[in-house]
Amino acid sequence: MRLRGVRQSRNVEDRRGRRAGGAAGLGGAGLLVVLAIAYFTGIDVSPLLQQQPGATSGGPVQLSAEEEQAGVFASQVLATTEDVWTDIFAEEFGATYQPPRLVLFSEVTQSGCGGASGSSGPFYCPADERAYLDTAFFAFMAQRLGARGDFAAAYVIAHEVAHHVQHELGILGQANQARAAMSQTDSNRVSVMIELQADCLSGVWASRLDGILEPGDIEEAIGTAEVIGDDYLQARAGRQPNPHSFTHGTSEQRMRWFVTGYQSGDPAACDTFGAARL
Repeated sequence: MRLRGVRQSRNVEDRRGRRAGGAAGLGGAGLLVVLAIAYFTGIDVSPLLQQQPGATSGGPVQLSAEEEQAGVFASQVLATTEDVWTDIFAEEFGATYQPPRLVLFSEVTQSGCGGASGSSGPFYCPADERAYLDTAFFAFMAQRLGARGDFAAAYVIAHEVAHHVQHELGILGQANQARAAMSQTDSNRVSVMIELQADCLSGVWASRLDGILEPGDIEEAIGTAEVIGDDYLQARAGRQPNPHSFTHGTSEQRMRWFVTGYQSGDPAACDTFGAARL
């Protein structure tokens, strides 16, 4: 991505200087594994983190140069989403886009949806209209999943912002309300629709990045979508992929819906709820 000269968003809350001591007891590599388990499976790892020594204590931590740069990068990417969705809301919906705040944190934090350690890694909380990001997740993506490159990381941020777009449009609330009355299998299917739509909306965002994209950027996003598919991750974990348990979609679905958004540049093309084929 060509981010030189791109403004930084003012909608960033950086909590990374306030690490919780409990999670640190796992060690850096161990923590990343735990966070990844929670992020990709939805398992609440709060008890594991809270059982670590000193879980209720923590002091100021000096950010490394790499962490500082990750914060600048996230802020600039967030700014691009603000510009893109402000234009789209005005053009397509005749509405004013209200951007989310992006909370940068280290290891654990609190959100309007509860402890961040329970949802781990990047996630969006509609209750407080904030996207939460532990920037250490980028290292996990690169080192453990092979999802390298700045646009791979940008795609993750854009995906969480896309959930806020769904929230602003009333889609997320309606979908989650419907899920509450469904069986687990049907609820999971609606969850897949939500996630695939966010992938598609991320593609729409990418299609509007005039002068910012570099050769290979879109391939990085597609490669990331592939390695975070439910079937890929379950197989990687040594499990037989079980479609009824999928909550985000297969690798093929996630790649295809991102490309759909990118090639069309049209949010209307992202209607996963009405699609004949997910």
